Amino acid sequence: MRSCLPLVFLCALTAGTASPQIARAQAAPVEATAITAFRPGSTETRFGALEFVGGLELSSSEPLFGAWSAIRFLSGGEHFLGVLDTGHWLSGRISRDAQGRLSGLSDVTIASMLDADGRGDQSKYSVDAESLAIRGDDVLVGYEQRHRISGYRPLSAIETARPFRMSFPLPFPVGELRNNGGLETLALSPEASPLQGALVAVAEKSVDGNGNLFAGILDGPLKGAFRVVAHDGFDVTDGDFLPDGDLLLLERRFTFASGVGLRIRRIDGASLKPGAVVDGEIILEAGMGEEIDNMEGLDVVSGADGSTRIILVSDDNHSILQRSLMLEFRLVD
Repeated sequence: MRSCLPLVFLCALTAGTASPQIARAQAAPVEATAITAFRPGSTETRFGALEFVGGLELSSSEPLFGAWSAIRFLSGGEHFLGVLDTGHWLSGRISRDAQGRLSGLSDVTIASMLDADGRGDQSKYSVDAESLAIRGDDVLVGYEQRHRISGYRPLSAIETARPFRMSFPLPFPVGELRNNGGLETLALSPEASPLQGALVAVAEKSVDGNGNLFAGILDGPLKGAFRVVAHDGFDVTDGDFLPDGDLLLLERRFTFASGVGLRIRRIDGASLKPGAVVDGEIILEAGMGEEIDNMEGLDVVSGADGSTRIILVSDDNHSILQRSLMLEFRLVD
């Protein structure tokens, strides 16, 4: 894999970038190169509690493509919606080969996120979209820098949707969120879980006095703040719930010595309640020896065979030194 420019430099390069206005959804042709081995040169497919299914390295002639922060698949598991941290919606659908592995993206479109006045030319500070959840016809987006969770509807016309709710109340102090370490995770719990379909938010690297990450259950019967234990310099970049109610957290770390690292942690769903400090087992860990990059998006989907699949996407920061990847794993319980 390509070496990665230090993330601190990438943040400095992109912090002031404005998002160009797009009057309507714009097509973005995407070329895909198959990734057949998670560890190059190896036939190994089992990594921790996950089995590697396949992946794609993605590129496009459309300059706006990239900077992918979050992804959610729609009913059926073929069409998806994502957000770019440049303040854009990204939608499309995946295709698969005869063996059921990811083979490409099609019908990909990009559109500017609109403000309440219908403007799509907002500054990077205002539209640094980092997390995404879909509840029925409502699309919920978590932003950092100007920290908030905004709601848009309808999902069917998201490219022209304006926020119907500018900010959802958070059960922890917004003033404690770091400019570049805010609401990286929005996850919708299963209706059958103790959280009863509540929305959960977790901060990337904003911590309390004990070094634990701010997190909260935003609605439902157990509404309130909790904390997530932070480990080994890893930052939380996304998350989603498994069908059994456990929460998966995608984590990333960068050091000059080891490069980029990835972890996925599984949090017991029964531990999620107001006042709790939660932790969980690491079910996947990878580094520069595997096909990863700046992994920022995670979604849990159901495979055609009924298995639980985990799909990850990376944020290339629009840098030639990084890649846009989509990786798929099967959960092995």
